[in-house]
Amino acid sequence: MSEIVVNEANQWRLNTPGSAGWEKSPHPDAANKYLMISADTHANEPGNLWAERIDAKYRDRLPKVWIDDKGVQWRKMEASEQPDRLILAKLEGEDLARSKAGATASERGPSVEQRLKDLALDGIDGEIIFPGKGLGMWYTFDPDFAHAQIEVYNTWAWENFGPHVERLSPAAALATGNIEATLKEIDRCLKLGFRHFTLPCKPLFGPPKTNELNYNKVDFDPMWARFVEAGVPVTFHVSTGKDPRTTRGNGGAVVNYVVHSLSPTLEPLVNICASGVAERFPELRFGSVEAGIGWVPWMLDAMDEAYLKHHFWVRPKLKMLPSDYFKARGFATFGEDRAGLGLMEEHGLQDCFMWANDYPHHEGTWPHSAQAIERQMGHLSEVSRRKVLGENAARVFGFKEVASKYGLQF
Repeated sequence: MSEIVVNEANQWRLNTPGSAGWEKSPHPDAANKYLMISADTHANEPGNLWAERIDAKYRDRLPKVWIDDKGVQWRKMEASEQPDRLILAKLEGEDLARSKAGATASERGPSVEQRLKDLALDGIDGEIIFPGKGLGMWYTFDPDFAHAQIEVYNTWAWENFGPHVERLSPAAALATGNIEATLKEIDRCLKLGFRHFTLPCKPLFGPPKTNELNYNKVDFDPMWARFVEAGVPVTFHVSTGKDPRTTRGNGGAVVNYVVHSLSPTLEPLVNICASGVAERFPELRFGSVEAGIGWVPWMLDAMDEAYLKHHFWVRPKLKMLPSDYFKARGFATFGEDRAGLGLMEEHGLQDCFMWANDYPHHEGTWPHSAQAIERQMGHLSEVSRRKVLGENAARVFGFKEVASKYGLQF
């Protein structure tokens, strides 16, 4: 990926007002570059990973892809009501490069060496790695099947990225519908050396049901206690916990992205802030991933409004307002979010937001992150820019070695 051909459809990604007057630069070859940690990137797992490693009793239940007699490609996940038609686009230029970035180099997985080169091309000093194909691990109503899949993923992720954890830090995935199994997997992953965990936005897959197991229940207190004791943060990634492809037909791609993928990510944050979890575990670090930040000020105001105006219904009574708990220990990642950055400093959230390039996904900014940063962040104070580009992520996710190269200690 040392040479990226910028095709016509992507020329806009090169537009930038520059960074004149900034104390540092987001460009990878700059002498005085910002510490840049991407708080959301993705693995590119081997397609046969789960088929080869999962317990044989689950093999026939794994996602399936096939081509029908008309040449149309389909995919079926266990919890989907019907198969999804896969519309394959003809890619060229950097779109093609993104589709191959981190591609499988062997049966063990992607080339870590090439991944490091790709990150250097974008000026990235460290990254938080989430599942790629593995985001489908939670698409089942059976928590034990989900757990079997995440065990496979976690083992593979540590085999591949564990030796490079100071720069490539993978999230250990958890299938939280089975709490006993979850606690055992937390212990196993902590022993391996994982520094953070990612949970589905709902413990049990599917639309919400009254009194269903959720993160506001005290059943999860042993899990939160383990995270606090180990000093590790937890995240909730978009498109987990429910099917994000619910709307079919006209506008479906947009409706699904905004309503069924991004929006549900606020639910676990509200659960933690409003239910007393954050009060019982004041050291718990928790945040959303890839859902943006523009909605965060609204969420904080809405939580407080409900708490104050519906005081006669609210249980439990908290020592602080719900928003205070998020501001103290919560966070959210974003890629390009003008609305959120416009509100960030006004609402005092510069310690809570983390930038990400979403490598290697098309909705991300790789390999032109510097230009995207310059388009978005010119109005921010220098202190805020430093925080959201890398310092917040280094502090929360433990990138001590990388930060020390910039004269920073956390």
